[in-house]
Amino acid sequence: QVQLVESGGGLVQAGGSLRLSCAASGRTFSTYAMGWFRQAPGKEREFVVAITWSGGYTFHADSVKGRFTISRDNAQNTVYLQMNSLKPEDTAVYYCAAMSTGSFHLIPRPNNYDSWGQGTQVTVSS
Repeated sequence: QVQLVESGGGLVQAGGSLRLSCAASGRTFSTYAMGWFRQAPGKEREFVVAITWSGGYTFHADSVKGRFTISRDNAQNTVYLQMNSLKPEDTAVYYCAAMSTGSFHLIPRPNNYDSWGQGTQVTVSS
């Protein structure tokens, strides 16, 4: 099992930036990929970005391409989400998640992730 702790959320004006961090502990050596998902009130949890732990391949939802960047620090067992040009529709609780085994086509699906963080609120004002 992997334990995940997110940080870095907050309130920002439209057009601004935020960086989220996700610190992983536990069986991190068995991680295949790390992802960020978000959930707005009344909506389903949706895929945002992900990165494979060993190869560093990245995946982005169309809605965040060119604005959000995911990166990892293997030595620190930490994943980062840099969010630029934020929009009010980016407002949501953002969750970090870890997938122990999988393949590329499984990455956008939240049901394939084994561990989840507690979430951090991101609010973008207009």
